[in-house]
Amino acid sequence: MNPIEIYTDGACKGNPGPGGWGVLLKSGDTVKELFGGELGTTNNRMELLAVIEALTALKRPCAVTLHIDSQYVLKGITEWIAGWKAKGWRTAARQPVKNVDLWQRLDALVAGGGHKLEWRWVRGHAGDPGNERADELANMGVEKALGRR
Repeated sequence: MNPIEIYTDGACKGNPGPGGWGVLLKSGDTVKELFGGELGTTNNRMELLAVIEALTALKRPCAVTLHIDSQYVLKGITEWIAGWKAKGWRTAARQPVKNVDLWQRLDALVAGGGHKLEWRWVRGHAGDPGNERADELANMGVEKALGRR
């Protein structure tokens, strides 16, 4: 399997408000950057969409090290999702899971992509070059959503 390092981030100007997602993919000497955005969204949706877009960009199964600064996404995919699915996409408080559409997309990509995934949390805005670039890309996504890019 081809090893690949992925850094993702989401940004939102207001919550809800215009938002963006950014992805930095690194494999050997190859670097690819992706970004996009939406109006009237939330930071959590953009964090999720960044990971979804990153995994969607992979054309064959890879050994992925995924660096994210979102505890919401990390805990959601590694701890909470099994319980949500068992409860029919409801929380422990029997409330509908927020962003269920994106969680279901991410779940399908994780289960069906054939990738070997390693999830790594990184502290946001703490000088990690990959995370800083993903943050810049996410902010470019906000600008794109606002029609400025």
